[in-house]
Amino acid sequence: MAATRPVIEENRRGKREQIIDAARQVLARDGLVACTARAVADASPLTKSAVHYYFDDIQQIVDLAMREHVTAMVSALRRAADGESEPAERLRAVVQEYLATFAEQPGAAYLWFEYWIDTGRRGSADIVAATLDEVSALLRELVAELPVDDPAETGHALMSWLMGTLVQQQVRPRPAAALRRELGAVVGIALD
Repeated sequence: MAATRPVIEENRRGKREQIIDAARQVLARDGLVACTARAVADASPLTKSAVHYYFDDIQQIVDLAMREHVTAMVSALRRAADGESEPAERLRAVVQEYLATFAEQPGAAYLWFEYWIDTGRRGSADIVAATLDEVSALLRELVAELPVDDPAETGHALMSWLMGTLVQQQVRPRPAAALRRELGAVVGIALD
């Protein structure tokens, strides 16, 4: 009997992962409002009943799926930084990767905005804060490699600039050269 318990737990974990992966697909493709238990079931090999069996509610699934999106994004940002050796180039590569992610997948920006608003309305802003903290920590690490007076404050300003730029790029995209100049102004060094 003891040997079957790990198999059951492994199966349960596998089913939960399938559901979360399906939710990631639905969220990326159709947005937050479309991410229902039915849509998740349709995007997975499981039934709607199975979705409800393995999770308390759709919000729990959405939170976990969004967390997976953030983990994947931060990994991509770290790979971009690791591809460069000079501190300024590492930062520029991360900012470029961040903005490119949303430029290549315009729906992703709207998904993030929808999700941030949703978590705030349901009193779960701490979930979004954790995602912002993860990206902010990476930015602070990179800024600390630069000759700036206050890396923590500069990293915070950079995160704010990135979020604002993300919004603006959705409405009225600016060329890469202009964004590099703005980035340089935010961190206080020339990046051209």
